[in-house]
Amino acid sequence: MKQIYFLIALITLVVTACEPNEITEQKKYPEGSMVWRKDTTVILTNHFVVPVGVSLYIEEGVTVVMNDTTVRPEMVVLGNLYCYGSAAKPITFTVAEPYRKESMRFGRYWGGIICGYESEEVILNHVTIEYGGAQTTEQSASFQNQLFKTETGEGVPAFHFCNVNGRFMIENCTFRNNAEDQIYITGGKSIVQYNKFISSGFDGGEAINYKSGCHADIAYNLIYDANTNGLKLSNAGGLDPQAHIIAYNNSIINCGWRRPKVKGGSVWLENNVYAELYNNLMYDTRWGLKHDASNVEDNRTVATPNYYFASTAAGVEQLKADAAKGQLAGNQDIVSTAAGDKNPQFVNFTIQANVDINAGTTKSGNIPQPYSTAWDFHLKATSPALKGGITQFTRHFAANGIEIDGQVYKSAAPSEFFGAFGSK
Repeated sequence: MKQIYFLIALITLVVTACEPNEITEQKKYPEGSMVWRKDTTVILTNHFVVPVGVSLYIEEGVTVVMNDTTVRPEMVVLGNLYCYGSAAKPITFTVAEPYRKESMRFGRYWGGIICGYESEEVILNHVTIEYGGAQTTEQSASFQNQLFKTETGEGVPAFHFCNVNGRFMIENCTFRNNAEDQIYITGGKSIVQYNKFISSGFDGGEAINYKSGCHADIAYNLIYDANTNGLKLSNAGGLDPQAHIIAYNNSIINCGWRRPKVKGGSVWLENNVYAELYNNLMYDTRWGLKHDASNVEDNRTVATPNYYFASTAAGVEQLKADAAKGQLAGNQDIVSTAAGDKNPQFVNFTIQANVDINAGTTKSGNIPQPYSTAWDFHLKATSPALKGGITQFTRHFAANGIEIDGQVYKSAAPSEFFGAFGSK
């Protein structure tokens, strides 16, 4: 292997490429495209910008290393981004090896992928995005292009999309150890399915955060240890169209315990969002379904049936409907009525003794376990969560789907089981 060095604007990239006798036939892309070829390493020591009207294609096996803890690079996509990883060779956005540690998981070593208002389409397929969440400065590419929150000092999400006329697909991806929201969306049509969102947010941060201007189908995602909410759904911003989010068959586990305020748990609704929530499984989240009682969701919102399990007495109480606290419950929900009742019986996940879902407030130290790749959140054959979900509801992108890069993508069909996995 050899190292190829080249300079684009103020950005230095180091790409590890094959020797001539290793080169295989390469796919051709539209003229003017930028391409990072498979099995290469790209090292960014400064902010990287994909210009308006330009497409960046990233092939399987590419590793993008954000390698400057002073600059804390961002990737700003003013054009289009196509990340085509595979199960065998995912694409990885990460930091230098010394910073890839559990003890340094919220170090904010780079910003995130921030798309511009003219970004028409993005696909992230088999992509890992980790250790992001840097706070913006006057030198940040997102600030200079007046994107995201257009201010300095703001923590950047791992992925942000804002074009109400745009479209994106996130599938088979892993977002982990990002110090802010994993995805923060303020516009566009989207499908978000079959992903893992692990350890979201240092002192705030959601796994999945949607605002106005969005239509989305969100399904079959695993959300573990979101600082605040697994799903925060809002119509804030007053953009057209009104936010209409359909979220079904997601597993939301051990979320909200680090957030010592009224928010923090499974799902938060606010500001006239039109939400449809079906067949989701919430397991030892600090709260169940909540809303902003002073700024409620659209009255067409449907949030049942869903499955709520609590292994503790405190958890059981915080799943109950309580208007004063903004706690909601659906008439078709399946809910623990005592600690440990209605255990969904995961294939490989042991209830932690003395876990404290309010640990962010009580400071008890009895916090949920760090995420383990050995866990298996499929349901055992005896699980009570295998039945009771509904499938007869209309999804945004079931029939016609979303076209991205000439390919039509459709949202997955719902299942009668609760959560993201069903039985093996």
